[in-house]
Amino acid sequence: MRLLTALVPLALIAMPAQAQVSPHTFALKNASGGSAGTVTLTDAPKGLLVHVEATGLTPGWHGIHIHEKADCSDAAFKTAGAHVHSAVPVVHGLLNPAASDQGDLTNIYAGADGAAKADIATTMASLAGMAGTAKLLDADGSAIVIHAKPDDYTTQPIGGSGDRVACGVVR
Repeated sequence: MRLLTALVPLALIAMPAQAQVSPHTFALKNASGGSAGTVTLTDAPKGLLVHVEATGLTPGWHGIHIHEKADCSDAAFKTAGAHVHSAVPVVHGLLNPAASDQGDLTNIYAGADGAAKADIATTMASLAGMAGTAKLLDADGSAIVIHAKPDDYTTQPIGGSGDRVACGVVR
């Protein structure tokens, strides 16, 4: 009986934990390669929580999306590719009746000082790739991209949100 009592705690320690990814924080950079803040991604029971702390933005609303490649190597951030998606053709827009791609997020607002802080929840993406979501930590990773203008949530392909002004590699 003593042996069994001693083995049970060891067995509990050795048991694999339920698959859960801890929060991951990624640096955002601007077009000149300088710091533009951070993004923290946390898997939630039904998707992903995106915590943004951005700096150096123009005051006002900005589109923010999840892009398909962990590559922010060019100044225009085009190497990050398109939004993450699983359906073809890709349809953009949270207000689009035809659907929404998995990289669509709600806009963020930068104050007069160019700083934006926001928490955004999405059920369309996750770090670990739970059922029905885009897996952000796949072989080529992904990126968080902030745009110069707000997303109107319907216009193709990126909601009229304009140039990419900040980018963070998710790997």
